[in-house]
Amino acid sequence: MTVESVQPQTSGTPAQLREPPLAGGAVPVFGHGLQLVRDPLDFMSRLRDHGDIVRLRLGPKTVYAVTTPELTGALALSPDFKIDGPVWESLVGLLGKEGVATANGPVHRRQRRTIQPAFRMDAIPAYGPIMEEEAHALTERWRPGETVDCTSESFRVAVRMAARCLLRGAFMDERAERLSTDLATVFRGMYRRMVVPLGPLYRLPFPANREFNRALADLHLLVDEIVAERRASGQKPDDLLTALLEAKDDNGEPIGEQEIHDQVVAIITPGAETIASTIMWLLQALAEHPEHAEKVRAEVESVTGGRPVGFEHVRSLRHTNNLILEAIRLRPAVWILTRRATADTALGDYRIPAGADIIYSPYAIQRDPRSYDRHLDFDPDRWLPERAKEVPKYAMSPFSVGNRKCPSDHFSMAQLSLITAAVTARYRFEPAADSRDTVRVGITLRPDNLRLRPLPW
Repeated sequence: MTVESVQPQTSGTPAQLREPPLAGGAVPVFGHGLQLVRDPLDFMSRLRDHGDIVRLRLGPKTVYAVTTPELTGALALSPDFKIDGPVWESLVGLLGKEGVATANGPVHRRQRRTIQPAFRMDAIPAYGPIMEEEAHALTERWRPGETVDCTSESFRVAVRMAARCLLRGAFMDERAERLSTDLATVFRGMYRRMVVPLGPLYRLPFPANREFNRALADLHLLVDEIVAERRASGQKPDDLLTALLEAKDDNGEPIGEQEIHDQVVAIITPGAETIASTIMWLLQALAEHPEHAEKVRAEVESVTGGRPVGFEHVRSLRHTNNLILEAIRLRPAVWILTRRATADTALGDYRIPAGADIIYSPYAIQRDPRSYDRHLDFDPDRWLPERAKEVPKYAMSPFSVGNRKCPSDHFSMAQLSLITAAVTARYRFEPAADSRDTVRVGITLRPDNLRLRPLPW
């Protein structure tokens, strides 16, 4: 993919630039952090009422919040900002400093070159049989009328698909469960550390800190097991892990063990978390909007002729794919992102100093009534070609843009399309009595405890 760069959007000369206004509601010591903890989605969504860019206080830090599609696009594409800031600082303990998710500059470009072949459009059909097998295995595990734990099942299929396609891992369900449990604890703890950055307190032996440290250590142990098993096998299948084990640095030397470790973490962990969260929201949408579930079922039957849905059908499932886009619009797994200014620069009419942290929320951007008619309605048809052109540029960028665009965007959409089509072709869904589909906010968004009953059509 090409790396696109533009200069930051600005309509004034340096002398005319302004300092962004300070958002109201800050309290001593914590600043706006308590509001981000109490109701972060509402807080980030309301910031648009105070300006295109506003200042926030997170503990001792000043953070700049960007609230418009145009300026978030300029931010993502500008060379004056890099991946850094509160979100990425909170993720370093998980993702490390040497993986593609957190690296910057020449190292990041080299790493993308290493992993990009695995996600090329012409490479993805080879994953089709594995994706099909896992999607249909998911439906086979379920029994009509019995309650499904959607969190567990979503993580299981997301991890198994990623491991089998990209790492050729012989993953058992126990490992997927282990990863699911660890990730829930780690991402919850990392969110607290991001919005209330009280570093020394998180090193004290409180129960929550001990639980966080145990889960983080187990995640890294799991990655070490993956790498060690591949090396011990002596096998070199044509997959992403082999590419990493044979990768060279800019001097032509093999990349270090830490970089291999961080790269595997960056491939498995964020992908499993974001894809699993999206699957949960898709299942919730199918249960909440049976009229759209029926349209998906009818479309799958029409496209496949009643046969099991396969990878070759994905591009023809137009309503299914529009439903996925609409679920992602309203409930993006990645709801908050940050950047850091590398030089004195500007966005819009505002001055941004070097070293400043910038924060923006895809959740708030994608629900902005200025960009979307009936912005809170679940309306997959808004992504029909004749209506999608009405959506402002950068008001919907689920995989980001520029040189930080997710390299696995087509891979991820293929996964989501096959899973949605396979489960909907076989089942309709009703909430179980003990289901809680309220939003659980962490580094990602997911339903709190979604439990559904699959029923035959």
